[in-house]
Amino acid sequence: MLAKGVTLRGLEVFEALAQSGSVAQAAEETGLSQPAVSQQIRNLEAALDTALLDHGKRPMRLTAAGRAFLTRTSRVLSELRLAQSELTVMDLSHLTSLSLGMIDDFDNDLTPRLATVLAESLTNCRFRLITAPSHEINAAMRDRNLHLGVAARSGDMLDGVTEYPLVHDPFIIVAPRGRLSGAPTLDALSQLPFLRYERTQLISRMIDAQFARLGLDFPERFEIGSHLALMAMVARGIGWSVTTPLGYMRAARFHDEVEAYPLPFAPFSRTISLFASADWADRVPRDVHDILRGLLQEQVIAPTLTKLPWLAGDLRLTDV
Repeated sequence: MLAKGVTLRGLEVFEALAQSGSVAQAAEETGLSQPAVSQQIRNLEAALDTALLDHGKRPMRLTAAGRAFLTRTSRVLSELRLAQSELTVMDLSHLTSLSLGMIDDFDNDLTPRLATVLAESLTNCRFRLITAPSHEINAAMRDRNLHLGVAARSGDMLDGVTEYPLVHDPFIIVAPRGRLSGAPTLDALSQLPFLRYERTQLISRMIDAQFARLGLDFPERFEIGSHLALMAMVARGIGWSVTTPLGYMRAARFHDEVEAYPLPFAPFSRTISLFASADWADRVPRDVHDILRGLLQEQVIAPTLTKLPWLAGDLRLTDV
């Protein structure tokens, strides 16, 4: 039985404040006033008889007890939100065929969960799901080989395709743990090889374009087509790379050997979107888009912000 005073609202406020460190931002996220946020935290700490936050620091920081409590709290809230979203799953029983392409960044958690949610509604439908890099999904959408695709926006206009934005995914640095003292500098990065994605990949072209805009040139000897192979090389201390939070979280097996940092140069990001053939009725893409947003928040964004809280406000769902 929960201790008296431990409420679902209090847990939601605690999670928001823990991730942002800001009462103002937590208030905006939860729709409460700032005094109400502070009161919810006081009530929760009193009910648990434990200090969860160091209120003397700005931004606020979690105590050791707070960090342990956040891990379990986030897990419980995530399951509750997923359960709620699945209760409102769309009705796709009228469809006879659906082909969906998913960016391979979501292979670990989101794509399997989405597949099961859709399968329960596609009762009279032939369903095809593929996972691939963004450039392959964009090409399949252009060639009308997919009805729906989730991929990074390429910047090219796709005729006959409607875009529904999903996630703002900023680029970050990943480096071998302990090889950089503090935040990376351009000089420090120049002392290690740059590990690049294979050049035909969309993520590689985005990184190259930003380097060109900023006049950056790093020594490189490696061009890797596999994301996990690239992250394994970072973990072994061979070099550093530029990726995104989605890519970092996909390589969870290497987290003990790598560190993630903000970029030491002008920030840039990519947008992950749902793309739909324009001749489809708008209701189906929007229903899928709504389900995706709920899954992304709970299975991708919330766990990432727990791991990398400095990304709060930058890694986020996009406005439609």
